[in-house]
Amino acid sequence: MQSSTARYDVFQAVADPTRRKILKLLADKEMPIASITEKFPITRTAVNKHLFVLSEAGLVSSKKIGRETRYALQPEPLQELQKWLSFFEIYWDNKLSALKNFVESDDE
Repeated sequence: MQSSTARYDVFQAVADPTRRKILKLLADKEMPIASITEKFPITRTAVNKHLFVLSEAGLVSSKKIGRETRYALQPEPLQELQKWLSFFEIYWDNKLSALKNFVESDDE
């Protein structure tokens, strides 16, 4: 976990497909919850719960502007996920190299 006060870690937060879609929406611009909710076939309450998990993982920030709360992507915690995934790239590279060698040796 990123901090001792966070309730959710990045892996838990991105495990849900709806939360991943919310992160993609927020990648380009900050959005109010009403605009986010329009993009999903779920209630505003459900979207708010997803935003809470993302916020607890440090993946989104929120700010009040008048009566509206706007959410923005905070991509820095995704580096933890990227580092973890990059560890396994060597296995894919090895498998692809082995496949290439197999295919090329079969042609001879």
